Amino acid sequence: MTTDDVLLSGVIDQLPLGVWIARAPGGELLFANQVFREILGIEARGDVAVGGYSEPYGIMGLDGKPYPEARMPFVRALEARATVTVEDIVIHRHDGRRVNIRATARPIFDGDVITHIVIAFADYTAEREACARQREAEERARQDERLQAIGTLAAGVAHDFNNVLAQIRILASMLRVREQDASRVEDLVRIEQATDSAAALTRSLLAFGRHPAGNVVRFDLDAVVAGVVDLVRRTFERHITIEHRREPGAFVAGDQNQLEQVILNLAVNARDAMAHGGTLTFAVRTIEGAAPPPLRPGRWVVVEASDTGAGVPPELRPRVFEPYFSTKQGREARGTGLGLATAYGVVQAHGGVIEVGDAEPSGARFTVYLPAASAASDRRAARGELVRGRGKVLLVDDELPLRRALRRALEHMGYETIEAGDGAAAVEAFRAHRGELAAVVLDHVMPVMTGGDAYKIMRELDPSVPVIMTSGRLEEALEHELRDLGIERVMHKPFDLEELSRALRQAITHGP
Repeated sequence: MTTDDVLLSGVIDQLPLGVWIARAPGGELLFANQVFREILGIEARGDVAVGGYSEPYGIMGLDGKPYPEARMPFVRALEARATVTVEDIVIHRHDGRRVNIRATARPIFDGDVITHIVIAFADYTAEREACARQREAEERARQDERLQAIGTLAAGVAHDFNNVLAQIRILASMLRVREQDASRVEDLVRIEQATDSAAALTRSLLAFGRHPAGNVVRFDLDAVVAGVVDLVRRTFERHITIEHRREPGAFVAGDQNQLEQVILNLAVNARDAMAHGGTLTFAVRTIEGAAPPPLRPGRWVVVEASDTGAGVPPELRPRVFEPYFSTKQGREARGTGLGLATAYGVVQAHGGVIEVGDAEPSGARFTVYLPAASAASDRRAARGELVRGRGKVLLVDDELPLRRALRRALEHMGYETIEAGDGAAAVEAFRAHRGELAAVVLDHVMPVMTGGDAYKIMRELDPSVPVIMTSGRLEEALEHELRDLGIERVMHKPFDLEELSRALRQAITHGP
């Protein structure tokens, strides 16, 4: 071998590509460079030829099955009599690594006869994984846009429905506090309870629209999971086993009722996936560091719900959080509706994410990530009796039936009431009665001028008058706006008379 031959061999051996050369048509090895050996993890085999490449080298397809010998790059180039590139090969190395290969095969001719095939191998695992992450991010964004649009519609419906429920709730409460007949009082209580149930449905719609929770408290999520586990153990079919891997002290901040509903929805979804029995496992843990995009590194409470059912095919996973979408058909399609869609919205509203993947050895695994909190406290007010007061109250709401019901309620509490149907009219009434008003009950979403804009003008005219803001549509942007304006008293429709009476009395007593 000449010096040039040695130099050429050294250069080929150190090329940033794997090089493999074989004789045609049998495929017997002629040469393989060092990088080829590094990529495949083994030495080139001189005893391997056409029809027997897959098993010795661990050549597999993207589906994890042995790569068809008739589709090997060597065979394709030989048949095509041209250069071919193959990107669906995965090398299952003997050390356990998986390497995605881009193989470019080119025939070498002697006249019209192919004498050799040269194949260049490139490890493009990192590139493929980056593309997969990009596709996942794009699909997540598309899914987020779809759900955001549906959520906006759902929140609009919830807003209008809450105004109707608020009217019913107040009128029922008015009748109850005046009624002396015990049986009629019981009937009115049932009406109030029915409106509370309907309000729970609107909260689900608001949650699906990813609007934040109304009652934010700090609590141990592991204890909530334990409560759900105890419930489903008593109510689910006996052929389903429920397990709970606990981590007490996994504190989060949010609406405990909404997050409890998320856990229950995951349990019901798992039950439906195991019609013939199986195991549902809840695991709670706290992690520190990286979390799935778009979450930033930090402390996260993680809840996993794994079942041993049929699982969710990868092509259907982007749609499982859409409302009324189901992987089940016919009579098996029970439990479908807003369950997972609401869970998705609630988790997003709490600053987290929810993902679906495979469970081991089979089934589906739903994983919820929520920001961790440091302590537990509860600031939800207890219900009490109707609190009466005195003074002149400006009542502002664009819904006439609701406004009339509220006026009757306020007057029953002892307040003199002035009405306004929009923000602009409210400002004029505020000017006309400056110095006379004890408080303002102000709706946020109104035509002509919003409650927030009206509030700003009222603050300039007389900052001493306390304002209670009401809303049937609790949005994240609204929460930020109210905090920036300095509004701390917010009542979410539908509210009851006791709650309204306490809020008014406190506002008048303590001021803005």
